[in-house]
Amino acid sequence: MAASPLPPPDPRFVLRGTQSAVHALHFFGGAKGQGQPLLLSGSLSGLVHIWSLQTRRAVATLDGHRGQCVTWLHSLPQGHQLLSQGRDLKLCLWDLAEGRNAVVDSMRLESMGFCRSTVLARGQRHWMLAMPGRGSDEVQILEMPSKTSVCTLKPEADAKPGMPMCLELWQAESSPRPLLLAGYEDGSVALWDVSERKVCSRVACHTEPVMGFDFDSQKARGVSGSAEKALAVWSLDEQQALQVCKTHELTNPGIADVKIRPDRKILATAGWDHRVRVFHWRTMKPLAVLSFHSATVHCVAFAANGLLAAGSGDQRISIWSLYPISSDSSTPLSGHVEDTEDGQELLMHRAEARTSRKK
Repeated sequence: MAASPLPPPDPRFVLRGTQSAVHALHFFGGAKGQGQPLLLSGSLSGLVHIWSLQTRRAVATLDGHRGQCVTWLHSLPQGHQLLSQGRDLKLCLWDLAEGRNAVVDSMRLESMGFCRSTVLARGQRHWMLAMPGRGSDEVQILEMPSKTSVCTLKPEADAKPGMPMCLELWQAESSPRPLLLAGYEDGSVALWDVSERKVCSRVACHTEPVMGFDFDSQKARGVSGSAEKALAVWSLDEQQALQVCKTHELTNPGIADVKIRPDRKILATAGWDHRVRVFHWRTMKPLAVLSFHSATVHCVAFAANGLLAAGSGDQRISIWSLYPISSDSSTPLSGHVEDTEDGQELLMHRAEARTSRKK
C-alpha cells in the first residue's frame, strides 16, 4: 500500500515588521562567493525595507513614496543603485553604497494604473527603462540615466488592448535590438520591436487582465496569470510569433505574480487564495502548494541561490528553500517529477528533511 504524501514543509523562516501589506519583493547580491543576498520589500505604507537573511532583521528602511504603496523594486547593474516605483506616481533612484539610503533622482509617472516598470541593462552605467505612458494604453521607453526619450509604444487603432498591466524588456542573444513583452487589460500578451515601434505579434492568453507574467528568454517561453483559474504558457518562434502552448487549470482563481527561478527549473505563483504554488517549468507538473499565509500573496521572488520569498497582505514575508539549485543549470532535477509518480512526494520529503535540520 503506497504511503500518503508528506505535507509541504514550513517556511525556512519568516520576516516580520513591515507593519503593512507586502506588495513588492526583490533579491540583490548574493552571487557566488558573496554570501547571502539581501532582500528588498515594498509595502502598502510606502516603505522599502532592506532585510539581512543572516540576522533576519531589517538593516535599513527607505521612505520615499509619501505613504503610498510601493509596487516595484529593481537593482541596477552597478549593484548599489535601486529603483522603486510607488502609487504616488514616482519612480525613485536610490544610492545604497556604503550604507547610504538617499534618493538621488526621481521621475514622475503619467499613468494611474498598476503596471510595473522594467529595465534592460545597456552596460554598467546605462540602462533602458520601459514604464506606463501618458495615454492609458501607452508604454514610454527611455534611455537612462539621461532620461532621453526613445519612443512611445501605442497599439494600433483597431487593437484596443486596454491598459498595459505588466512589462518585460529583453534582448535576444542573436540580436542587438531590444524587445518588449507587454501584458494587457484585455488578457493579451504582445511582443514589441522597440526600434521599429511596432507589434511583432499578439496572442490572447486570458479573458481577464494579465496580472503577472515571466519570460524565459533562453527557451523563448513565458507564463502568465490573471483573475482566472488558469495559468497560460506561451512561446515565441523564430519568426517572432507568439502562440499559447497550454493552459494549466488552478483550484482557485486569481494570480497576482509569477516568477521563474533563475535556473529555469521551477516557477512559483502568488495567489489571491493566500497560497504559493510551485510548478516544474518544463512540464508544468504541480510540485507544491504552500499555504502558510493568511491573506492574499501579492508577490514572489527567487534569489540566485534558489531561495524563494513570498510577500502577503498579512504583513509577513515567508522564505522557502524547497529544492537545491544546481550549479550546472543543464543538470536535471534529481527525482525528476515527470519521470516518476512519486516525484512530488520525493520533493516534499527532501524539503521537509532540510527544514527539520535547520530547526
